[in-house]
Amino acid sequence: MSFPVCVTCGVQYAEKPEGDCPICADSRQYVAYGGQQWTTLKDLLGKHHNVFTDIEPRVVSIHSEPAFAIGQRAFLIDTGEGNLLWDCITLLDDATIAGIERRGSITAMAISHPHYYSTMIEWSNAFGGIPIWIHEAERDWICRPAPQVQFWSGYTHKLPGGITLIRSGGHFDGYQVAHWPDGAEGRGALFAGDQPQVCGDRRWVSFLYSYPNMIPFNARQVQAITASLEPFAYERLYGAFGRHVLQDAKGAVARSAERYLRAIS
Repeated sequence: MSFPVCVTCGVQYAEKPEGDCPICADSRQYVAYGGQQWTTLKDLLGKHHNVFTDIEPRVVSIHSEPAFAIGQRAFLIDTGEGNLLWDCITLLDDATIAGIERRGSITAMAISHPHYYSTMIEWSNAFGGIPIWIHEAERDWICRPAPQVQFWSGYTHKLPGGITLIRSGGHFDGYQVAHWPDGAEGRGALFAGDQPQVCGDRRWVSFLYSYPNMIPFNARQVQAITASLEPFAYERLYGAFGRHVLQDAKGAVARSAERYLRAIS
């Protein structure tokens, strides 16, 4: 509870780095205009609370109010062989732990990319030291090393309950999404974090190397991301900020990639 947490990105460190938070100093993120600021999980208690929202049978989203740091959502997925926590948020309190225990606890975690590592070790410890699945390409971004961080290699990795982690690269070298074939009443769901990012017009998605700094990809990178998703069937795509594509999500990704490529050609 007393480990330092960056106020801007919400990631917890084993010890406070010299200078700015390395995740925020990277070109994909930013250090706030007021300069680097730190807090702790203990200091957040009572200032924020977490909200559980049922978004389809066996899937619950969890987000903090008021929003903290990047403001992403986590998802609790009942795979039939234990609950997976997809992505993570910084705030973890007794009410959140109790709410998850009422829903069957958590047996494993998987996180799309370093911006959402948040207090993942605190979450793992709270549920018995459960494994946290991360692609090995992100090894150097682990800010609080711990034995429960499990690295996988290659381009796909199977988890219990039919979940497949897919290394799509792009936003980070080891960026991963989660495919759940039982989602959308058996038509498949993709948990994408922020790549592909669901647009304001939810019939479309987009792709950026940096979202806050609006750095685009080139054609080769967009084609590689979409190619990694092509083998999988999915009707819905769940994003990190409450925006989702709820029908023909795979078609939306294909159409959006074509539109993106036309725009940058």
